[in-house]
Amino acid sequence: MLGLPLLEAMTPMAKSAFASAEAIQRPVRMACIFVPNGVIMPQWKPIVGPSGQPTDWECSETLQPLAPLKHKLNVISNLTHDNGRGYKDGAGDHARCGATFLTAARPLKTSGNIRLGISVDQVAASQLAGQTRLSSIELGIEGSRNAGSCDSGYSCAYSSNISWRNETQPMPKETVPRLAFERMFGSGDLAERRESNRIRKSVLDVVRGDAQRLMKQLGRTDQRKMDEYFSGVREIEQRIERSEQEDAAALPDIEVPFGRVEAFREHARLMFDLMVLAFQTDTTRVATMMLDNAGGNRRYTEIGVSDGHHGMSHHRDKPELVGNLRKIDRYLVEQYAYFLEKLDATEDAGGSLLDQSMVLYGSGISDGNRHRHEDLPIVLAGGASGQIETGRYLDAGKECPMANLFLTMLDLMGTPAESIGDSSGRLTI
Repeated sequence: MLGLPLLEAMTPMAKSAFASAEAIQRPVRMACIFVPNGVIMPQWKPIVGPSGQPTDWECSETLQPLAPLKHKLNVISNLTHDNGRGYKDGAGDHARCGATFLTAARPLKTSGNIRLGISVDQVAASQLAGQTRLSSIELGIEGSRNAGSCDSGYSCAYSSNISWRNETQPMPKETVPRLAFERMFGSGDLAERRESNRIRKSVLDVVRGDAQRLMKQLGRTDQRKMDEYFSGVREIEQRIERSEQEDAAALPDIEVPFGRVEAFREHARLMFDLMVLAFQTDTTRVATMMLDNAGGNRRYTEIGVSDGHHGMSHHRDKPELVGNLRKIDRYLVEQYAYFLEKLDATEDAGGSLLDQSMVLYGSGISDGNRHRHEDLPIVLAGGASGQIETGRYLDAGKECPMANLFLTMLDLMGTPAESIGDSSGRLTI
């Protein structure tokens, strides 16, 4: 089974020459992307113009990869996760960074019986259940550990997950592109999936006959869209196959804890491509992505950084460490920009997929050196089907709970909630 993108032949416009574009239903999609260890804030902050107006700003050094899409995003300052602060719980800021990122709730400091709260993505997913094949999809680069302690007595579950179904149940993320692809497009029968894997059939081979019959019934615009879509699906399959072949060729007795050169970039972009397909085919409208676990210590050797990310985040203002962290910050934003560009290049009813989406990017820590949980580095891209004015640098106001942004996002998704985490109201965007 293969989901299809929205075609002209599926819309009311195809049935009536007098139907308006407004008659086409435009579902909003939500994606939330997490990065660990905070950022170097002086190079993150946008450059404000002389008028001081929300639209008078330029991308900073770190945000420069987003410059081509500046008009389709908002940078938001002064959002806070108060529950990320230590208070009587003391150390463990990285675990709290991951735990609070989408929940705004305070994690119970324990390595045993975990307790947190439902995350914003799952509030939306629970209300949208049944409208799409998957209520949500959770992706990542680094595997999860839900047992044991990973940060100063906090369960590894807090560091490994940003999506939580309820107080005690994190949503496990998929880190293997092949398995993520099969979850989206595979059959529900395990035996059939195993057989398909064994003979290595492309999903396009399986549905080829149906696809050819459908193409004969479509107009030129739809045929072109279908050609582009099928080419994109096959390209992802081939990239997954190449990645698997490279992994299989690696020597098993050599430990490569941080992957091959360029492996992170390809892995991240494969996952982002899968998210684009999931939104394009309306397989799901809710997705999360962790570019690393909270406190992650990945070495980004492909950009010339050989020290671990987390270790360097405690930089004590040493110029060399700060310089390397700036490289990492920009490199991660480049992957986010890639995702936004793919969404913007994908047609959807009334515009692009980016126009119909909200894509949150950021961290639950601002300054990793001092473990600050206020003035978080946050970008919200996309117009949510025309509901968000974009191209602005917004000040949420001192100590504004990030949960207030979550309530607004849920309203825009059509899945409202009375409260979430430590929310105190709604943030006007």
